[in-house]
Amino acid sequence: MTAIPQPRAAQATVFPILLAVSACHMLNDVMQSMLSSIYPILKHDFALQYWQIGLLTLAFQGTASLLQPAIGIYTDAKPQPWSLPLASCCTFLGVMGLAFAPSYPALIAAAMLVGLGSAIFHPESSRVARVASGGRFGLAQSVFQVGGNFGTSIGPLLAAFVVLPFGRPSVAIFAALAVLSGIVLTQVSRWYAGHLAARAKRPVDKTLPVSKGRTIAAISVLVILTFSKNAYMASLHSYYTFYLIESFGVDTRTAQLMLFLFLGSVAAGTVLGGPVADRFGPMVVIWISILGVLPFTLALPHVGLVASGVLTVCIGLILASAFSAIVVLAQELLPGRVGMVAGIFFGLSFGMGGIAAAGLGLMADHWGIRTVYLICSTLPVMGVLTIFLPKRAELIRG
Repeated sequence: MTAIPQPRAAQATVFPILLAVSACHMLNDVMQSMLSSIYPILKHDFALQYWQIGLLTLAFQGTASLLQPAIGIYTDAKPQPWSLPLASCCTFLGVMGLAFAPSYPALIAAAMLVGLGSAIFHPESSRVARVASGGRFGLAQSVFQVGGNFGTSIGPLLAAFVVLPFGRPSVAIFAALAVLSGIVLTQVSRWYAGHLAARAKRPVDKTLPVSKGRTIAAISVLVILTFSKNAYMASLHSYYTFYLIESFGVDTRTAQLMLFLFLGSVAAGTVLGGPVADRFGPMVVIWISILGVLPFTLALPHVGLVASGVLTVCIGLILASAFSAIVVLAQELLPGRVGMVAGIFFGLSFGMGGIAAAGLGLMADHWGIRTVYLICSTLPVMGVLTIFLPKRAELIRG
């Protein structure tokens, strides 16, 4: 971190800063993924039903959902670079709670602390990534986001080889990652604070490129598309291991390893999405990603174990490529409001995914886990709403 360049106008991509926030995003999401990764353990230890598993997801994502947009709007007006290490402190407390919670209500509280850490981290770190992008916004968003996807993907792997053999208290080991993240983010905050001081007297252009009504409509469509993507992702994050265990009789470790394969493909898809969006425009990526995944999701509930693994890798690779493009397009629609965009798409949309997870849990209790995947397989049809988004030429003319 001592080699990080001094603050300067974003004329070239500042890769040390991008890699630093990406690495912290990875550490942050490793700890967050501990929650869904240990669901089978929590279900056994606390005799939980599926709706209670869904409520845990809702507690985490709902907290982030309610707070992230508000935090993002506030930091657009008053950036808070030193809030980044505070996010690590909240996540640290949440992970410790997951390790030692004596009751289900305590688990809910721990999940909410993890959500609070997410709510604080994402708006400001997303702004840092854009500042350091040097104009390569899709690349910067992909680098930033892939850290989170990679962290999420290795969470189940760590759960399989650390938490499963040694029990729930071993989750506390990963709280050390929060300490490391806090140290790195302190250095990032120092760079970012210097950058803000250097640009304090420069006016920020917040002129909308299209009309207010068209902007609201476009952002609404992007939120719906993100919801459809996150609702489907929630069905895999929260219930894929149970689906594999119930449908094919695999053990918990095998199910977690297959979840790791899916989440690894999500990370790879995120890497691809940003540079393609920079080259061909975010609309191309959104069309291909949301609608292109439909044949694979429709087939998933009807195939065997090996084919399920192959299909989920394809689904993760294609579907994840949309997120960076969606965020970049939203930032173009709302210039100078990076925190608000991060709050909406990292917070509100993920919170909506949490609500979906809770609803899917109730469905699984009543109609079975396979029915959940039959219903969710149709969600990518919402991709046709992309036709209502403004063309790139409209944004350029604006």
